[in-house]
Amino acid sequence: MVVSEVMNWFNVLEGSRRSASGLEWKIWRKLPMVFLLGTVLPVLLWTALEFLSPHSRTDQPIWLSTGAFVTLGAVIFNWTMVLTVVIGCAIVMVMKGPGYVADAYPLSHSDQPLPESLGVAPISKR
Repeated sequence: MVVSEVMNWFNVLEGSRRSASGLEWKIWRKLPMVFLLGTVLPVLLWTALEFLSPHSRTDQPIWLSTGAFVTLGAVIFNWTMVLTVVIGCAIVMVMKGPGYVADAYPLSHSDQPLPESLGVAPISKR
């Protein structure tokens, strides 16, 4: 099946205006650094604890093995928080942009009902 037209998801509404950008762009620019630091710093801390510990690999204390799980949890938590903020910033950017028009959708409850010849039954008034 070949589609003859390319669907345009964002049809800009004529006469709409953009809102001024705000905090979302400041946060958006800081997210790569937050992602990088939130990933690298826990890993570096765990690596330093691992190599500076005087214990051998077979005689590892429980706090050192727990540190690996805490590090993994901190990194995954950072990733999920950054992803959540990315989604929030993207939503705010789209909402502050120009107005968009969706495709026409005939409503059954409109002021001008569709003719019965189209196969749409009129809505009975209660």
